[in-house]
Amino acid sequence: MSKREHFVKRLLIANLLIVFAMSAAASRLAEASKDHKAFAALSARLSEPGGHFDSDNLISNETSYLHVLGRVREIGTSGGVYIGVGPDQSFSYIAKIRPRMAIMIDIRRDNLLQHLIFKAMFARAENRLEYLCLFFGKPFPKTKGWEQRDVKDLADYIDVTPSDPKLFEKTAKMIREDIQEFGIAVSESELETIEQIQRAFYSQGLDIRYSSHHRPPRNIYPTYRDLLLERDLSGKRENYFNSEDDFQFLKKLQEKDMIVPVVGDLSGSHAVKAIGKYTKEIKEKVSAFYVSNVEFYLHRQGSFGSFIDNLKSLPIDDRSLIIRSYFNYYAPPHPQAEPNHFSTQLLQRIEDLIKQCEAGDCESYNDIVTKNSIPLHSPAALRQ
Repeated sequence: MSKREHFVKRLLIANLLIVFAMSAAASRLAEASKDHKAFAALSARLSEPGGHFDSDNLISNETSYLHVLGRVREIGTSGGVYIGVGPDQSFSYIAKIRPRMAIMIDIRRDNLLQHLIFKAMFARAENRLEYLCLFFGKPFPKTKGWEQRDVKDLADYIDVTPSDPKLFEKTAKMIREDIQEFGIAVSESELETIEQIQRAFYSQGLDIRYSSHHRPPRNIYPTYRDLLLERDLSGKRENYFNSEDDFQFLKKLQEKDMIVPVVGDLSGSHAVKAIGKYTKEIKEKVSAFYVSNVEFYLHRQGSFGSFIDNLKSLPIDDRSLIIRSYFNYYAPPHPQAEPNHFSTQLLQRIEDLIKQCEAGDCESYNDIVTKNSIPLHSPAALRQ
């Protein structure tokens, strides 16, 4: 090859590299400048006026939340649209079910605000540990390889690493600025609520617990650390922070605006039906509906029948599941209660719940949570 040919070849390679770099930069810029209009519009379309619930509900109080995962896998529930209440306990279900999209519905608008915090942190964090550091005001580690560590190592890092007040203030301010770019209108008072949520995690760290308004946290409720380190019934840690792959799946859904927070009452006249209509429009099925223990309150206030009517509006199949929680202070312990757990996680096919109630077998809350409940230990219960 002559010197001229060699020069031309090097120039061509250099030009190609410039083109690739410009293309990558343009792609990142397009992602960064995404206006989220469809995301905000969908949230508004599906939402209804919010209501009150006697809890800040910043984290779950269900130590049993992972106990259903083995049976969910055996049933083959996957894809579709996931619906769930509450803050981030749903993320562990989403990471395993791998839906096309998730809709987070809660009667409290504060829950929507908290999900906007999650969305902003997923955007800023490259990996699980960076996310937790952003959450708790900790500096990123200087060492590499954290993507291969398990959740216990991540929790230990957060525990032993001193918080940095200036870093927290800077990060919290950026997160609030990011939230205002998502297209969902947030008032000044709601920005103050977001700041209060951020400070609760910063000040309490992994010791933060679920609490009710005007009452101190109860020791029977788990800390956030406890929830991170919980195990499924096979003894495996399955929280979404235990797997970098699970975390990255959630991060990608967030980047695509496919985790949509909605304000709604499960027995209300609009939100659940609107979710059903939208799910049909995109030609999907509801794969799972995590309701926590909301059914207890709906039954107590006499609106459980309206919830069932709402369920009838959802497109489902025989693998569409209700994931619910039962707390053993309601009555004697649930037949599926696990030792050393105050909560009991339960599964039921949505179609079975609808048929059960149509047959008049939903007169009591005990009927709702026991009849047709899928045993989590017995494979004989699975219907092929």
